[in-house]
Amino acid sequence: MRILLTGADGYIGRRLKRVLMSQRDVSLRLMVRNRASLSSDIRSDIEVVQADVLKKETLDAALEGIDVAYYLIHGLARPNYQELDRQSAQNFLDAAIRNGVKSIIYLGGLGEKSSASEHLLSRIETGEILSSRPDAVRCVWFRAGVIIGSGSASFEIIRNLVQKLPIMITPRWVKSRITPIGVDDVIGYLDDAKTLSLSHNEMIDIGSEAMSYGELMLRTASVMGLHRWLIPVPLLTPKLSSYWLTLFTPVPYSVASSLIEGLKSEVVMTNNRAEVLFERRPIGLEASVAKAIEEIRTHQIISRWSDSGGGVWEVDHARDIADAVFTDRRILPLGDKSAESVFKSFCAIGGSNGWFGYDWLWKVRGGIDKLLGGAGINRGRRDSETLRIGDSLDFWKVVDLVENERLLLYAQMKLPGSAWLEFKIHQGTLIQSAYFYPDGVSGRLYWYILIPLHHLIFANMAKKILERA
Repeated sequence: MRILLTGADGYIGRRLKRVLMSQRDVSLRLMVRNRASLSSDIRSDIEVVQADVLKKETLDAALEGIDVAYYLIHGLARPNYQELDRQSAQNFLDAAIRNGVKSIIYLGGLGEKSSASEHLLSRIETGEILSSRPDAVRCVWFRAGVIIGSGSASFEIIRNLVQKLPIMITPRWVKSRITPIGVDDVIGYLDDAKTLSLSHNEMIDIGSEAMSYGELMLRTASVMGLHRWLIPVPLLTPKLSSYWLTLFTPVPYSVASSLIEGLKSEVVMTNNRAEVLFERRPIGLEASVAKAIEEIRTHQIISRWSDSGGGVWEVDHARDIADAVFTDRRILPLGDKSAESVFKSFCAIGGSNGWFGYDWLWKVRGGIDKLLGGAGINRGRRDSETLRIGDSLDFWKVVDLVENERLLLYAQMKLPGSAWLEFKIHQGTLIQSAYFYPDGVSGRLYWYILIPLHHLIFANMAKKILERA
């Protein structure tokens, strides 16, 4: 079976990619905006096509000869994402029809169109567009509610809240009903759907049992061995709730506000098509939470909500760095340290490992970033020891990684410009470089004001990397 997977860098896409790669009867093709966003081993093992759903002319190469196409694309991080989502879905559908694709498998969200938030409405409209030509290409449209799994945005919010707050003053939305589902069940349904023999479209709601958000939080706390109390009050508006989540969880304001906005309406299953069409039965909330906690404890997090990052980081960074106006560079000899040990050392930076000195300054900068609506440093990292292209590292993004040679980070913090941080091993030396491309006068002032702090932080960082090695 010839399968195209879009969104392969995202939370669901990474996990589905692993499953499809392991199947002998599948010929897998990945569609990405930039090949460099995939690690070199993936690029060598799987067919990769560079295409963009907003560029019609690129899609035929991706969909040519394909039997089943997974559509896992959502532009929440982009401005006017609703219009872009509609355009993306229509472009993809048209190209699928032109190339004789048999079926499209799409993962959207539960919810009623009449009461849906902008975020959920966009997901619903995408499903409607992909389902609009059953005469030409069939669409299997899955609708899921809160996804429980290590690294999912919803679960990280819930886990952080119940860990940090014994008593929670909550808004009224904790009484809204939802149908959660474990991420492994989501992947299982998506995988099983590729062999469905259908003569028509299917809308399939997936989930376990319905419950309130409050019950979800209390049952999650119980699995974690914690006792928590919720006190609902009518005073917390969606905006205040979003700031509250931003303060206590890893998600930035943009993600928190979209999730909170979606809590106004109930997201429960409205059909039993999953039970009719599949033998699979969801494992339930407690089992899903326990598995997610175990993956976190054993450093087995396959993907995180921040992996895709809206595609902003999927660009040619080599060209952009060459255009950088300001550079702070430190060059130190490796001495008796091996390239392998130095590489391992700088790949351990950030997250719970800290920044090898002046961590309080990093925390201050992260707090400022949170206040400005950025990612902040409590986003952390997927794994405390290993990195891969696409990983989030506090308010940085891993955009290039060459074993025992190079790590390149792209800044996703709020800045008056663009910034990169590079660690490179070359001819027996460690070369640590900070690059900055300013936006006008404000960007230049920002760089000059921070020169004294950069001198302290970056000089110490390079030294500590070698000491740690």
